Amino acid sequence: MLRFRIKELISDKSFREGRRVTMTLVAEESGVNRVSLSKMANQKGFSTVTSNLDLLCAYFNCSIADLVEYIPEQAEDK
Repeated sequence: MLRFRIKELISDKSFREGRRVTMTLVAEESGVNRVSLSKMANQKGFSTVTSNLDLLCAYFNCSIADLVEYIPEQAEDK
């Protein structure tokens, strides 16, 4: 399963920039639909298009490895 680290990246960006960064702000500034962004952050196993991943990597200035975490299926069951 893939887990999107949206909340962690938002928290890091808020701290670095000294301002409140919300899901709505990320959606507006990155170009990713707010509903899709919310589902990526909150819905287990959500599937998205690669263009959203590209937009988020550009917005957070991060690599795909910073945005997405792979969790083996066995670890998911524990």
